[in-house]
Amino acid sequence: MEKSSLLDYLPILIMFGIAAGFAGLILFLTHVVGPRRKTRVKLEAFECGIEPQGNARVPFSIKYFLVAIIFVLFDIEIIFMYPWAANFKVLGILGVIEVFTFIALLLVGFYYMLSKKALKWED
Repeated sequence: MEKSSLLDYLPILIMFGIAAGFAGLILFLTHVVGPRRKTRVKLEAFECGIEPQGNARVPFSIKYFLVAIIFVLFDIEIIFMYPWAANFKVLGILGVIEVFTFIALLLVGFYYMLSKKALKWED
């Protein structure tokens, strides 16, 4: 087995150096060569072709964020079941017990969420 030295990594370091230098050069050139016409219309907020109206800092109900966080949590937890389904036969009875324990913990969290009325929209 051959010993590797730092010299073996020199082409990779040169490649990263060239890539970083190119990115930096392009960013620098766009600021130096590019136009500098800042008008009131160009500095306005623009989104989806809709003219901005009022203040963007309108208070939202926390329920929107709570539902989004709950969705993400349960979605990510369900993703953990795919590897189990792919290796179902290999894992055997111990894998089945572990997945049922996992599902039980999900149901405990779901029951807690329902008991706190996290999904109830009416105030």
